[in-house]
Amino acid sequence: MSTDQLLPGSDTPRKPAANPGAADRVFLLWARFSGAFVLLVMLGVGGYLAVRATRALRVAGLSFLTTESWNPDGGHGQFGIAAVLVGTVLIGGIAVVLAVPLALGSALYISEYAPRKLRRTLIGMVDLMAAVPSVVYGVWGFVLLQYQLTGVARWVSTYFGWIPLFKVNGVDVDDPLTPPLVYTASSVMAGTVVAFMITPIMCSIMREVFDQAPAGEREGAYALGSTRWGMIRSVVLPFGRGGIIGGTMLGLGRALGETITVYLILSMTFEIQPHILQTGGSAVAPMIALRYGDSTPFSISALMAAGLALFLLTLVVNFAAAAVVARSRSGASS
Repeated sequence: MSTDQLLPGSDTPRKPAANPGAADRVFLLWARFSGAFVLLVMLGVGGYLAVRATRALRVAGLSFLTTESWNPDGGHGQFGIAAVLVGTVLIGGIAVVLAVPLALGSALYISEYAPRKLRRTLIGMVDLMAAVPSVVYGVWGFVLLQYQLTGVARWVSTYFGWIPLFKVNGVDVDDPLTPPLVYTASSVMAGTVVAFMITPIMCSIMREVFDQAPAGEREGAYALGSTRWGMIRSVVLPFGRGGIIGGTMLGLGRALGETITVYLILSMTFEIQPHILQTGGSAVAPMIALRYGDSTPFSISALMAAGLALFLLTLVVNFAAAAVVARSRSGASS
């Protein structure tokens, strides 16, 4: 560093004088306003839900988090979100477990293996899949997919039914005449369709981060004799860890709040249903859609309390993901 870059009488580097033009000042104000507006909208949604939920929460108390049944008009405060919250987490977890390998493999193929002309086509197709309305996925899953997967569900239940998660109560796995309908409208069917919904979003985020992996490190890996997979394993995947986590958490956030798809497929039950292959399940968002139309004012307050719980759950997931992403190379650089 030359001496003319130091402040007189000190070793502190001289800060360059900033003289932004009018366009820079307008952009800065617009960026600050946009950020503040998003924050205000989020606080407004949370505050509205909290105010509307106060009446129900005063009646239910802490039992709102531990009660399985949902009967807010019963007069004894016997309502809570234990069952629907567990069901929401189960469906979101199933969707993420199925979607991450698909999204990661697709993103790696598009960014590292696909020819240039085919790559542009694949990127456009993935973006179009992300734009398909959720009701289309829901109808497709309800009419076609779940009936095609009943054989898989039966096989898993037959050979892995000793695991409580894959057990189906009241079904004789050795009886070939068992109707396939006992394996439909389950958490795993809803989670599978939601997985297809969130895969394009996750794939797009991962691909964009993989493309930003430093070219010098790629070339250095090849210069040391690495294969393409070795370069991906040592350069692309470590650099893109933030994108993988961020895309996964964004997909999980959408899976937790998905409404119409789960509403069309899942047979709602208001009890904790840990058997993911068995007919019946629950989730917060479909429960709100199912009960809102014929609810009393107090029931609406209870539904707002359930929505507030889902809102806080997604906030916790996203803040945790942001903290992890910020520690990664790709997240720190962005």
